[in-house]
Amino acid sequence: MRSSSGLVDINGLIKNFTFNPKEGIDNPVMVITEESESESSPCPRQCVLKREEGESYGFHMRLERGHEGHIIRNVSSGGVAERSGLRDGDRLLEVNNCYVDNVPHSEVAAAIRLSGNQLCLLVLDGEEYERILSQGKDLRGLIRDHKGESLKPPRLCHIKRDPASGLGISFTPVEGEKGHFSVSLVSGGAAAKAGVCKGDRLVWMNGAAVSDLTHSALSRMLKKCGDHLTILVIDSESEKSYAKQKMPILPSMAVPHNLPHRARKLHLVCGAEGYGFLLRLERTPSGRTHHIVREMESGSPAERAGMKDGEILLEVNGELVESLGHDEVVNKVKQSGQQVSVTTITPQGLDFYSKLGLSPLLFCEDESAEREKENMILSSLTEELLKNEVDATNKPRLCSLQKGPLGFGFNLDCVPQRSGTFISEVAFGGPGQSAGLHVGDIVMEVNGQNVEEKHLEDVIMLVKEGGHFLSLLVLDKSDDSKEKQTETPTRDISDSEEEDKYDISYL
Repeated sequence: MRSSSGLVDINGLIKNFTFNPKEGIDNPVMVITEESESESSPCPRQCVLKREEGESYGFHMRLERGHEGHIIRNVSSGGVAERSGLRDGDRLLEVNNCYVDNVPHSEVAAAIRLSGNQLCLLVLDGEEYERILSQGKDLRGLIRDHKGESLKPPRLCHIKRDPASGLGISFTPVEGEKGHFSVSLVSGGAAAKAGVCKGDRLVWMNGAAVSDLTHSALSRMLKKCGDHLTILVIDSESEKSYAKQKMPILPSMAVPHNLPHRARKLHLVCGAEGYGFLLRLERTPSGRTHHIVREMESGSPAERAGMKDGEILLEVNGELVESLGHDEVVNKVKQSGQQVSVTTITPQGLDFYSKLGLSPLLFCEDESAEREKENMILSSLTEELLKNEVDATNKPRLCSLQKGPLGFGFNLDCVPQRSGTFISEVAFGGPGQSAGLHVGDIVMEVNGQNVEEKHLEDVIMLVKEGGHFLSLLVLDKSDDSKEKQTETPTRDISDSEEEDKYDISYL
């Protein structure tokens, strides 16, 4: 058999070799080629940014003509972003564990802004990103391969003291793990009703991370909390997964449970006499001045949209107005034409989030969208009932759910390495059970979108994006699949003397 000889330069040393096809992988050229191919495979990078109060993250995010994706630019030398590993030209794939490549640029920017002083980004080198798109590969698949597992979100739970049983919660240090605390509950107590589960790990209490606290310091905090307590918790297995991926557990990642206040996004359509409300600049009990909505006219667009007297105006068409002057805000409303989107919150709500160090926009409710979605679901349900007047045991069922204090009351699962999702658990007495879900039901559609070929994490994302109302089209796997349902909850202003000092405008 013919053979050939050559030279290979390895770490600066010249070595002779004789190529022999029978030797295969032991041949040095073969080894070097394989290593270079593996090194060229695209690999997302996780960047955790933590800044001080008032400090900038030190990067810009842009859209650029001729290029796809959200592009990282102007990374400040020595800044927070550069120290975290962010590089010019990187493409942004996830913000705080949420996929954003296909999300509008303004929404991605808002997610970053609302994260506060800590931010977790998953990025991909710009050239690798362009190459993957040119090859028609799936970015979500790349992320799945990189992470190896999907991460369950933490829960932000607000607990209101029960006169009889108190807060119904205590914390125990995890042996051998400093700054880690396990949750113990009073069965049926205030904490359990607020969405906390037995064995959860405590991450954050009333705005303070507990990782640097001793058990005695934590106990003192608990005693001083009064009648209300807001905590960030996560199940123990998920905590390990976050630690394995070196990802922080942040309130901006959380699913809210039992929060007493929520900002509301309202959509107003202008009437013949305008929007029908008064906008004033007033000083609130906190001592700060805010844009306050007042005197909603009966039957006006403002009243129909759900606007309430005394609420603070936070946004106009998605733009923050806190730092704007009265005339600037009025002009933004008037320049909207016949429709305007505003976000409001009560003074008590703003005070609640300020004490927690969170943005009131973090868990904003889009009331108009929720009402529209509810109407669509009810309409779909009516159509489905009409189509199924004749009972058929193996036809798809449309189940309409409204989120309760503990979520929708069911768990999802899948067969590993395969698309398709099924109901793995239904909470006793929860929304899922009330809607007619059964263990083993195969999920075919989520809010009208077919998910038969989607992976579990994609289906979970669709459920999360749906807000407080959910429509599931499911199919019985078999008569035997209706197993016993579990009782475990699823983790799933101014006084009259000052009135003339502030601006007032009718809109």
